[in-house]
Amino acid sequence: MDVLLKKKANDKNETMDEKLNTLRAGVLGSNDGILTVVGVLFSVAVATPNQFTIFIAGLADLMACAFSMASGEYASVSAQKDTEQAAVREEHGLLKRNYETEVKSVQDYYMARGVTTETARQIAEDLMTKKPLQTVINVKHGLKLGHYMNPWKAAISSLFSAAAGGVFPLAAMTLSPVAYQWPATIIAVCVSVSLTGYLSARLGDGLVKVAITRNLIVGILTMIIHYSVGIIL
Repeated sequence: MDVLLKKKANDKNETMDEKLNTLRAGVLGSNDGILTVVGVLFSVAVATPNQFTIFIAGLADLMACAFSMASGEYASVSAQKDTEQAAVREEHGLLKRNYETEVKSVQDYYMARGVTTETARQIAEDLMTKKPLQTVINVKHGLKLGHYMNPWKAAISSLFSAAAGGVFPLAAMTLSPVAYQWPATIIAVCVSVSLTGYLSARLGDGLVKVAITRNLIVGILTMIIHYSVGIIL
């Protein structure tokens, strides 16, 4: 029971950076799923009219893309987590070996933000008396003690979002009537990459129109290139 309560408390106190990292992995995974699956679908559909072959090729690519994105995110975020934990261990050792230098670092941090030398010193000493490790890792590394990027959350988010993204072109190409499968797939890709562009802009506080336009251009180029490959082969 205590373990469950602790887990709920940790989830509730999840930092904004941790939440954004999980969402970022989801958006990127979805976009990658859309583009890789439509690339394979276009190449195969041009080369053969066999609908079952097209479906199997698209499904196989969807699964490969989803697991590839998940494993990539897991490795990347694990490396980031290891770096963060190493920074905490290093600061823990510095506090024991050179406490005064650590206090000076905190003082310099506040002085750089316009606080007077005397006031900055008082703030630094007060914070270091109460929460020394939390203070130095926040000031020097921008980290929050006990809060690290979660590789499993990023991997799962990327796995499911990549699979979900790939479903759009796969469903459009294989479930639409043969006469309409090409325009249906093109529309599905344009709509889905526009959505991921919108979400990425909102998460990154960027320009929505620019992000959507960029994703549309990349999506259209992906379809043109793979269609051309299918014709050539």
